[in-house]
Amino acid sequence: MPRKTLRSRTTARSSGTTIAALSLGANLGDPKAQLEAAIAGLRPAFDSLRTAPLFRTEPLSGPEQPDYLNTAVVGATALSAEELLGLAKALELAAGRRRGERFGPRVLDIDLLVYGDLVCDSSELTLPHPRLAERLFYLAPLERIAPDLRVPPTGVTVAELRLAGTARGAVEELGWTPAEVAR
Repeated sequence: MPRKTLRSRTTARSSGTTIAALSLGANLGDPKAQLEAAIAGLRPAFDSLRTAPLFRTEPLSGPEQPDYLNTAVVGATALSAEELLGLAKALELAAGRRRGERFGPRVLDIDLLVYGDLVCDSSELTLPHPRLAERLFYLAPLERIAPDLRVPPTGVTVAELRLAGTARGAVEELGWTPAEVAR
């Protein structure tokens, strides 16, 4: 059955921007440096960008691999969801990411979690992220910077998803914030 895309009303400001939330993670190479470079690469696409502290997280599945470092960003962007996804994939490639084993180790992984009120399911993009409520490495950083962010189509908040207790994984907040954010 072909996938369909459904657009609901988009949360936008008068400036024509939409609130978007992304997750960033890495567990190969120099994860801190890769996350800082990715955030610096995302920053020009946003009017404002909030960045979560860094979390250490255990891989949920896949081959044996090091723990991940994860963070999240939330901000207002004029890019479309597809353009934002394209930017994320370009930053992954620039960091040296090559598609390999599913759930395998990553130099950089950027996932678009929420884009306003957009609900879509296409071969390239599914929003909100289909495993957002299941993964603590998404919810813990996101809750630190956007607890009241509403996730379509139900409008449940990130904090409510976290409190539901259905997300899996072990996370440890490291208290680190990327140097790029401090400037």
